[in-house]
Amino acid sequence: MAERSSVAELTGVLRKEVDRYSPGERLPSSRVLVERFRVSPVTVSRALAQLAAEGVVVTRPGAGAYRAEPGGPATPAPGDTSWQEVALSAQAAAGPVPRSVDASGVLVTLAEPPPGVIEFNGGYLHPSLQPERALAAALARAGRRPGAWNRPPTDGLPELRTWFARQIAGPGGEGGPSGADVLITAGGQSALTTALRALAPPGAPVLVESPTYPGMLAVARAAGQRPVPVPVDADGLRPELLAAALRATGARVLVCQPLFQNPTGAVLARERRREVLRIAREAGAFVVEDDFARSLAHEDAGALPPPLAADDPDGVVVHLRSLTKITSPSLRVGALAARGPVLERLRAIHVVDQFFVPRPLQEAALELVGSPAWPRHLRAVAAALRPRRDHLAAELRRQVPALAQAAAPRGGFHLWVRAPEGTDEAALTGAALRAGVAVTPGRPYFCAEPPAVHLRLGFAATAGTAEITEGVRRLRTACAEALPHGAGGGEPAPA
Repeated sequence: MAERSSVAELTGVLRKEVDRYSPGERLPSSRVLVERFRVSPVTVSRALAQLAAEGVVVTRPGAGAYRAEPGGPATPAPGDTSWQEVALSAQAAAGPVPRSVDASGVLVTLAEPPPGVIEFNGGYLHPSLQPERALAAALARAGRRPGAWNRPPTDGLPELRTWFARQIAGPGGEGGPSGADVLITAGGQSALTTALRALAPPGAPVLVESPTYPGMLAVARAAGQRPVPVPVDADGLRPELLAAALRATGARVLVCQPLFQNPTGAVLARERRREVLRIAREAGAFVVEDDFARSLAHEDAGALPPPLAADDPDGVVVHLRSLTKITSPSLRVGALAARGPVLERLRAIHVVDQFFVPRPLQEAALELVGSPAWPRHLRAVAAALRPRRDHLAAELRRQVPALAQAAAPRGGFHLWVRAPEGTDEAALTGAALRAGVAVTPGRPYFCAEPPAVHLRLGFAATAGTAEITEGVRRLRTACAEALPHGAGGGEPAPA
């Protein structure tokens, strides 16, 4: 049973049992609860913490948990916050472009689904794939470093900046950034926010791939910028449409993911790479390269193309990447790399927003990437993602052939599938959740009208192929309910 399922179930059981105790009476000790319910001490601790937060029990350090006394402080009557609706509307309407703060597209992959629901919407590695032991050892070593809790340099630890620069430059190391060109950020989302705020003022157009990562669209809209779509195909961003969009809008920023693009999985074709940089340079535009998936290449990916920033002497590219996706959601350490005057603007925005990334996290990241466990972890993830990807693709073809698949990517976390014409996306995602599987709707990935209904189906957050098979079986049930009549199909799945 998953840890969060155990916590929820134990909390429910204890909530009912508390009624058997008198106010102020002591509950069984944590050790007794561990033995009785055959759960871990962590599960018991979290369940009691939840009950304490609800006011059901009171915990006393060293003494245990007690049923709360009745008649606690009365709940105050809610205030009248209706005035905020007017104030926020006035703020949103100010300026050339209305601000829109909508995190729904991001929360889909961050919110924990209810117990028992299979995560096809997860945006991080399953706990079994995370390097938990190596992270714990790195954090312990980092904590013993002299000055580990002192204030770090605002740009980041020099050793970590140099490590990121080497990763961006690649094996040859020529043409790429140096450590002095790198800023350490609190993960990739923070780097993206800093880059867009630094490069485009409110009201400015920002060119984005279509479809693209919803978190980036949310950042642009929250800053009052106007995302403008540039379609991608199987070979990535289309240069001729990029050139047309730059001419039509006068945009000075393009955000793209050349490697294992989210959500399509496309890799920017070799002949298009130089063309994209040439077009951007001639237009006087920056290319924000979100290289989020470079460490998520699958075992059969082969040699990866270098980052666009690896061969960019003119400073066209602002490069960002993160350690979060390949390690843990809580290791929020990333990097921004740029050349020329723009670096000072990025640095200023970064300092205003964050001051600096906590030193213990930076020290732990250095310990991790410098340990023998790091290359082993990269190989293990590459080997684990490939069979999950192939199994999900095969099960979809067998059980739900109505969901049309693009070519399976050789990197990243997910498959991008298209539903039959006439499908109601909200009805399909709702039916899936009722059937016990969480999927990501495709609508938030488009900044304009989507050409069709899509789903993003992840495989990295699953426990393995058995869970994938069960997840697709549940999705098949949802499709039978929500797809247009006659659009389902596939052989029956085993019970």
